[in-house]
Amino acid sequence: MTTRPPLPPFDGQSAVSKVRLAEDGWNSRDPHKVSLSYAIDCYWRNRSEFIYGRDQIVAFLTRKWSKELDYRLIKELWAYGEDRIAVRFAYEWHDDSGNWFRSYGNENWEFNQDGIMIVRHASINDLPIAAAERKFFWPLGRRPDDHPGLTELGL
Repeated sequence: MTTRPPLPPFDGQSAVSKVRLAEDGWNSRDPHKVSLSYAIDCYWRNRSEFIYGRDQIVAFLTRKWSKELDYRLIKELWAYGEDRIAVRFAYEWHDDSGNWFRSYGNENWEFNQDGIMIVRHASINDLPIAAAERKFFWPLGRRPDDHPGLTELGL
C-alpha cells in the first residue's frame, strides 16, 4: 500500500493541504486518478447513493462527470481532528442543455494511518443559476492559487 501525505494526525496546516489536494484531484475530472485517494474498500454516502470500493467510485465519478459538464470545484476546510476532516464545498457545472447549477455541500472524511480515505459522507444541494451568476471561471483543471476561495467569494 502507498501513502497519501499529509498523514494523520492532522494539524491545521496539514488539514488545509489535504483539502486542497482533494480539490485538485476532483478538478482533474479523472475518475481513476481520484479513486486512488480512497481505500480499496472505501465506503461513501453521496447524496442518497451508497458506494463501496474503488470500482464503484470510478463508475460513480465517470457517470457524474459525463452529466456535470465544465465542472469546477472549490473546497474549504471546516474542521479537523486526529484522523478526520470536515469540508464545505461548492461547484459549478452545466447540463447538456446548457442549464447552469451551483452545487453546495458538506463532506465528512475519515482516513487510515496511510492518509487514504476510508469513509466519505457527502450532503449536496443543487441550485439552478443563470450563466451571469457564475463565479468559477478558471480554465478547466486545478484552481489557480490566486483565485478566491469560498469565503472570499461570499459563498
